[in-house]
Amino acid sequence: MYRRVVRPVLYRLGKGDAEVAHEQTLHGLRRLSRVPGAVSALSRSYGSLPTGLARTVFGVRFPSPVGLAAGMDKNGIALPAWRALGFGYVEVGTVTAHAQPGNPRPRLFRLVESEAVINRMGFNNLGSQALAERLEGYGDLGYPLGISIGKSKVTPLEDAVEDYVTSLRRLYRYGDYFAVNVSSPNTPGLRSLQDSGHLRELLTALHAEASSLMSRGSSSGPSVSPAAGPKPILVKIAPDLTESAIDELLGVCTDVGVAGIIATNTTIGRSGLAASDQGSASEAGGLSGRPLTEISAKTVAHIHAETQGALPIIGVGGILDPSDAARLFDAGASLVQLYTGLIFRGPGLVRRTNRLLTHQPRGHLR
Repeated sequence: MYRRVVRPVLYRLGKGDAEVAHEQTLHGLRRLSRVPGAVSALSRSYGSLPTGLARTVFGVRFPSPVGLAAGMDKNGIALPAWRALGFGYVEVGTVTAHAQPGNPRPRLFRLVESEAVINRMGFNNLGSQALAERLEGYGDLGYPLGISIGKSKVTPLEDAVEDYVTSLRRLYRYGDYFAVNVSSPNTPGLRSLQDSGHLRELLTALHAEASSLMSRGSSSGPSVSPAAGPKPILVKIAPDLTESAIDELLGVCTDVGVAGIIATNTTIGRSGLAASDQGSASEAGGLSGRPLTEISAKTVAHIHAETQGALPIIGVGGILDPSDAARLFDAGASLVQLYTGLIFRGPGLVRRTNRLLTHQPRGHLR
């Protein structure tokens, strides 16, 4: 029904502006979550999780290994509804220390034949303080919450560390894990923070701040025990890094004590697009969806082999069928995330993926 009825309506919103459809979907879920009984009804259709899916990764208990990727609900406005769609966890953000409007619109483009999306959103968000206030109002969401933090555009690169630390400090008590986004292609200079020197300085500061916050008791997340140490910090990497660059980055992450890697962000490459979508390929921004299926699987496999399975991996990129998720688990992922797949396949993709993983355990799910 999603492909035949819902998707055509969404694609016509805003005269085809993909961001309008995104906004309307979020606001619709937000309104739905405020209607008594509506979330429960939605959960009966999509949110009932099969037994045997729950697992603990980097000290956090996940009711399902299938999560919602950052970027879908940046400001956390629809958090009560996502669990009802079958997600085992949600990652909000990317959020920055300063509120910012992002890049000029239009900045989100569907490539329908390629089942891909190009975005140059530019970390549009209300800021980490606003997110903290919203999360305070929710209380316990009933599932693990990841929070993706990035650098404000107005902040010079030389001051990036304090920008990230500010967001971590404001949001620490609300997240179950934190994703350090140094790989978006849409903030000038951001990807240079993946270089070993910059990354070491940033991660060392974040770990020091997390340890300080833990010792002061700034923790209320339901899924992580304070006795386990500071809350997990993960690094989200670009799919465009060479293997040697990935290895250097992994060395830093291992030295500093990073809890895991998120692989991968969007790509600046344009391979794998259908001929009918070549006209849109010139749009600036990061590419997600089907063209990343092979890239993300290879990146996950390389990280798993390089770390000998010691560093947990969240696999994201190019999941449009349950088999795509299974492939990432076989490659070494412990968890997966969806985003672009929802745009093209709808919420049934979450349910089908959960069911496949229950009936056909793969890779790290065995």
